[in-house]
Amino acid sequence: MNPGDAEAQRHARSFGDAASVYQAARPGYPAEAVAWLIGDAARVLDLGAGTGKLTQALVALDREVIAVDPVEEMLEELEVAVPGVPRILGTAEEIPLEDGSVDAVVAGQAWHWFIPSRAVPEIARVLRPGGVLGLVWNSRDTSVGWLKEAGEIMHERHDASASFEQYVQIGAPFGPIEEHTVDWTARMSRVGFLDLVRSRSYFITSSPGAQRDTIAQLERLFARHPDLAGRDELDVPYRTRCFRARLDG
Repeated sequence: MNPGDAEAQRHARSFGDAASVYQAARPGYPAEAVAWLIGDAARVLDLGAGTGKLTQALVALDREVIAVDPVEEMLEELEVAVPGVPRILGTAEEIPLEDGSVDAVVAGQAWHWFIPSRAVPEIARVLRPGGVLGLVWNSRDTSVGWLKEAGEIMHERHDASASFEQYVQIGAPFGPIEEHTVDWTARMSRVGFLDLVRSRSYFITSSPGAQRDTIAQLERLFARHPDLAGRDELDVPYRTRCFRARLDG
């Protein structure tokens, strides 16, 4: 999906309709991954911060954080989750910060919504010389059989973990891209997993009938799959993929 077309923008803005579900259901980020992403940066912009999942990890590392997102409902959830962090409405293409004002810019689950030709110069503008751009995605490990089936029911278009290199094309004025991966497991209830599905843009923008059908199919999967039947708690394996590049100069 091209981040600049109308359909992509509709999906990107859809999260406001499910902000509270997003905050409750989406997993956070491993401290190891976030620490690698930002290095010794002291003042960090969380761009496309959403409800503050990445913001929380940054604050836990004792960094000064500014959160920017284009959806007001998401920032309202962030205020509850991470009180005291400055929240600003804005986009990656028009960042409402001064030149050279942050040591790092990070984006969690968000880069694929940005228009790189406009976002990269803006990010470079707000970074100090030598500052870092860090991008991170959590993706479920679909090599696990039941998760692969769940992904098909959820109409996942591709294995995101295999496709990030297509998203992460930064270019000048940034240097080479470095990569780091952290594997971990999130424990969640069956209800929590269904809420995770409800927080996805594809689900939010589907018709009520399609939404009901998706949930019904997943509930049938839970009932029949030998790894899931009778279990109220699920172990969901995740892979956190991190990419960073430093601003030249």
